[in-house]
Amino acid sequence: MHVIDHSKGQPAEGESRNVLAESARIARGKIADLAKLTAKDHDAVIFPGGFGAAKNLSTFAVDGKDCKVNGEVERVLKDFNKAGKPIGLCCISPVLAAKVLPGTEVTVGHEEEEGGKWPYAGTAGAIKALGGKHHIKEAHVDTNHKVVTTPAFMCETELHHIYDGIGAMVKNVLKLTGK
Repeated sequence: MHVIDHSKGQPAEGESRNVLAESARIARGKIADLAKLTAKDHDAVIFPGGFGAAKNLSTFAVDGKDCKVNGEVERVLKDFNKAGKPIGLCCISPVLAAKVLPGTEVTVGHEEEEGGKWPYAGTAGAIKALGGKHHIKEAHVDTNHKVVTTPAFMCETELHHIYDGIGAMVKNVLKLTGK
């Protein structure tokens, strides 16, 4: 959607980025277009969160509960769900599952800002409006849909708490693979 200069918290004028190039930079390795991802070739899928999920994988940052999800993201979520394979989502990305997998149970943390500790608490209301069920907890496993979620950076907290939550999400996703 746009590039943010995180040192200023503002859009960087005149800059643009390619999602695939940024993914390769962050992953430090070989990546492939999401269009090539199939449930039959993988045991699970994990979507990171952040503004990229809210602005590039969906229109949630602009449209809230009326958002659209990128077609390939929607396909992947539905394919993994239909195949009974685990899906991990952290930070803001649980809204993707709430939008495309009706009745999915997720967490993005708390439903009240609690003095600024949970600045994105309103997301829980959007999840409910999308037909999802929100749980107030640090991590949640929806065993019916095999969806595992954690709030990550939805909370203003120490990094080790975010690390612990993401680690628990990954461990639970791996556990659901049965391997």
